[in-house]
Amino acid sequence: MTEIPAVELTAGSSGPAARERASATSLKRVMREPLVHFLLLALLIFAGYGLLGADAKDKPDRIIVTAPKIEQMATVFAKTWQRPPTAEELKGLIDEYVKEEILVRQALELGLDRDDTVVRRRLRQKMEFLSTADAEALTATDAELDFYLKANAAMFEIDPMLAFQQVFLNPRRRGETIAQDAASVLEVLLTDPATDHALLADPTLLPPNLPLSGKTPISQTFGVEFVEELDKAPLGQWTGPVASGFGLHLIRVSERVPGRLPALDEVRDAVAREWTNAKRKELEDQRFANLLKRYVVNIESPAGAESGQ
Repeated sequence: MTEIPAVELTAGSSGPAARERASATSLKRVMREPLVHFLLLALLIFAGYGLLGADAKDKPDRIIVTAPKIEQMATVFAKTWQRPPTAEELKGLIDEYVKEEILVRQALELGLDRDDTVVRRRLRQKMEFLSTADAEALTATDAELDFYLKANAAMFEIDPMLAFQQVFLNPRRRGETIAQDAASVLEVLLTDPATDHALLADPTLLPPNLPLSGKTPISQTFGVEFVEELDKAPLGQWTGPVASGFGLHLIRVSERVPGRLPALDEVRDAVAREWTNAKRKELEDQRFANLLKRYVVNIESPAGAESGQ
């Protein structure tokens, strides 16, 4: 009987264990390839983008109508209509707010706010309003107001005042003799001070006697040059004639009060208002200067424009 020789299994054999070891070796060699790494990374990014995109697409934007916002809408309604809104009216206000919010968000997403003059102007006004709110929150001390008053005296100075009488001579009525008539009337007034000067004047809507009045309103009626002649006229004495846009006048200044800088208590409200306006302008300029630092502004010359023009 023939004896079958024993078979020794070695690492080079083709059994299942050997095949597994060979597969593992090949996998390790493939995983070390850079191209495989790139493909795996791209696959992960694509998968992640797909998940995030699907989530963002399926998840709607959130609009929250807060309780304070609802109270604000109800308060505005009550002030307008002098009664609180009903439940149905309040629901309508909320619906309108939600509709407006959705449409505004869509308009911004579509870029409808760009290159729109009205929208740009409104946005600028809202930005400037921030400076206004900050300025109005400030409270000036008496020392600050007094300093501002004195530093801007011309803004608050009380206008000089004059009181005078006048005799009007109408050039249309008197024609070429008006200068001679004026001299004759003046002689009567100087000779007899008790004469009623109103009886010597031509008919007019101008008052014969003007009480103490500021120079500004007087000049608005009679003209600046007329007021300058009033300043030159001797106090309590008839003089003239003085021309105005109406004709000739004989004048007598009865009282003259010089202008003056008022005390703070006389003009406190006006000074406080102007002080706040100045602070608002100051804050607005500072805020804009800080914003301007974040930008580089390039201004191109219009087409066809020549340098030096």
